[in-house]
Amino acid sequence: MSAPLTRAAIVEAVSLWLGTPYHHQASLRGVGCDCLGLVRGVWRDLYGDEPEIPPPYSPSWAESLGTDTLAMAALRHLVPVVPGLERPGDVLLFRWRVHLPAKHCAILSAPDRIIHAHDGAQVAEVAYSAWWRRHQSHAFSFPGVTD
Repeated sequence: MSAPLTRAAIVEAVSLWLGTPYHHQASLRGVGCDCLGLVRGVWRDLYGDEPEIPPPYSPSWAESLGTDTLAMAALRHLVPVVPGLERPGDVLLFRWRVHLPAKHCAILSAPDRIIHAHDGAQVAEVAYSAWWRRHQSHAFSFPGVTD
């Protein structure tokens, strides 16, 4: 992206994915994606080529590997945000249990809303409720955000 990257541009980009069916390991707007595929697709919409292509992964990859693979990948390409200071356009990671690695990601679309993809549904905007907040493990900003 040659113009300055704003949070509004990120939210607009992720909003274009609303209604995309869930498909494990996919990342094609309007065709199919999983939660990681959604973030990957928004990256492509904003920057062009992805900085790295993830290897094939199973639905239970986080539990079987026992490492925080998703968080480590995010650290390689995104800018960490102090928890509690997330802003629209930021990428949020979630873990289902305290002792488990992060396994799900979403993009904050408003202070009280996230956009994400999940199994059995389509990309949707949902309330960033107390449940989601309790399970959030990390927050990141896309690089080069100007506001």
